[in-house]
Amino acid sequence: MNDSSAVSLAQSSPTVGTFHERAGALEWSGRQETLRIEPWGPDALRVRARLGGPVLADLPGALLEGPPDPGPVAVKIEDGRATLTCGAITAEVSAEGQIRFVRTDGGEELLAEERAHFWWPGPRLYTSMGNGYHRLEQRFAAYPDEKLYGLGQHQHGLLDQKGAVLDLVQRNAEVTIPVLTSSRGYTLLWNNPAIGRVELAGNGTRWVADSARQIDYWITAGRPAEAQRRYTAVTGRTPMLPEWAAGFWQCKLRYRTQDELLGVAREYKRRGLPISAIVCDFFHWTHLGEWKFDPAEWPDPAAMVRELGELGITLVVSVWPSVSPLSENHPVMEQRGFFIGTEYGPMAHADWPDKEVAEPVQVAFYDATNPGARDFVWARIRENYLEPYGITAFWLDACEPELKPGFQANLRYHAGPGLEVGNLYPRENARTFDEGLRAAGAGDDGVITLNRSAWAGSQRHGAALWSGDIGTDFATLRRQIAAGLNTSLSGIPWWNTDIGGFHGGNPDDPEYREVLVRWFQFGTLSPLMRLHGFRDPGMPLGPAMTGGPNEVWSYGEEALPVLESYLRLRERLRPYVLTQMRAAHEEGLPPMRPLFLEFPDDERTWDVADTYLFGPDLLVAPVLEAGAREREVYLPAGARWTDAWTGTEYAGGATVTVPAPLERIPLFLRDGARLPIAD
Repeated sequence: MNDSSAVSLAQSSPTVGTFHERAGALEWSGRQETLRIEPWGPDALRVRARLGGPVLADLPGALLEGPPDPGPVAVKIEDGRATLTCGAITAEVSAEGQIRFVRTDGGEELLAEERAHFWWPGPRLYTSMGNGYHRLEQRFAAYPDEKLYGLGQHQHGLLDQKGAVLDLVQRNAEVTIPVLTSSRGYTLLWNNPAIGRVELAGNGTRWVADSARQIDYWITAGRPAEAQRRYTAVTGRTPMLPEWAAGFWQCKLRYRTQDELLGVAREYKRRGLPISAIVCDFFHWTHLGEWKFDPAEWPDPAAMVRELGELGITLVVSVWPSVSPLSENHPVMEQRGFFIGTEYGPMAHADWPDKEVAEPVQVAFYDATNPGARDFVWARIRENYLEPYGITAFWLDACEPELKPGFQANLRYHAGPGLEVGNLYPRENARTFDEGLRAAGAGDDGVITLNRSAWAGSQRHGAALWSGDIGTDFATLRRQIAAGLNTSLSGIPWWNTDIGGFHGGNPDDPEYREVLVRWFQFGTLSPLMRLHGFRDPGMPLGPAMTGGPNEVWSYGEEALPVLESYLRLRERLRPYVLTQMRAAHEEGLPPMRPLFLEFPDDERTWDVADTYLFGPDLLVAPVLEAGAREREVYLPAGARWTDAWTGTEYAGGATVTVPAPLERIPLFLRDGARLPIAD
């Protein structure tokens, strides 16, 4: 059918709608609602629905403009129904505008919309909020055997999130990336940065946007690895990781002065220990939101950067999006409208310590969705870090943004109301630095920023994610495995944790030393390896603080040789790490992989939440219990596995118990792969 053709269903159904084919897309209209389904890359469809007019094309979202070529597409309208086929996926649409997605070959149901009630409401519900905005609900059927993964990073410890209810909002250690991978063979992106929630219940799946203008989601059919390739193709793939970033990062909360930081860097080199990066953390600035070194504590940054460079160490500098009223930038930014606005009340969004004042001050956040604000902030970064000192690596802390209270309904962004666009902020904050570095010609060797939050598409701006301010015990460590794997399935390949956790941890405590050692082993086999934390004995949070000891020699004579050995293991594995980072850059496949990404036909792999693959060839089984000196490991069927420490071979499809003394994390090589694990 051409663009002007239509089929009236008035005689075939008491609940009528009208179908149109428009340039390869399928549209249904009825009861003042417009539904549009269109190909969006191979084996993938994009669905938009709106009440009160045609769908909108320019709303904020995750999908790149100009989708990949979908290949052959077929639209068929007949007998009061319609179908759109794009490769492996077909959408079947009823006369009432209800969608069912099936495999093109075989017709098996992948996912179907489901009505809330036989009378009202239907699978899509619009509850007016006024002025064209609605509380939106999208309902799908539930399947008793379905397992669901992704959704960003959460601290609930679940790998399979079937049965969970999750807020779609950014918080410290809780990162919203609204993409789900299903064991039924589909991956779905809720292409909407609105505040809301997703309910993965036994009687249905429901996506909710508290206030937005239209429903928008993308779905593809295929196995998990295929889906990852397609999802990252339409939301953007990560750049190639800079080579230095594949090594060991040293930091703590915090090195107060230039001399403290250089003293640690020199000690690593004196001991002959590998180190690639060291972090200059918060309060190095004159005032919050001035984005420059305080000369009282950092008197010669040029000399510092030069010496670190001679030692082979990259300096990473902490940059916050918040601006103190004491900052020289606050008046001009407020006048130009570069802060996140409010509907009611003052501009300030959080209280925070600053220099030269005894009590916290009320700080604002720059509006990263505003191109002018991004340009202004980048200009300060360029003038104060890049041009004088050549600093190109930045830690983007508190970028949720960390509001107090987090009342999104009161916020007004350049991109739209807080309830409609609030989850977008961390991605746009990373964009500030990505676009700035590239425009300055400083991104030729790759761009990386370390972020505490992210949204769909953050990876295309070189955003690495860490798991936020978490605890320091084995229970927290166990939860990080699922958090990292679900992050990987959400399109973010550069992920890490604070090795040892963040909130506390006494280096003199033997029990904590064991946590630290086991965490360090896990960190060595993580996409990025970074030691950080707010260690005991701590000082009060504020500009005068120096963090507790958190270097590898801080944890006693028994732990030190173990930690040193894993620093050297990471160094030996760097070529392999960089190979996996190239796979992420070119194919969209993450380095940290759930077992089912490589072995989807082995049903048991879909339930393994404490083991993962690091690239295709190395199976990692972290030790996650205090006092454990052995552990059980499930080895997937379809491969032979070799204990990387002992050379013992095992057939796949079985659970084995292997030794795990304090100095050893169980590692297994796939099908004769050779990696330099043993010294």
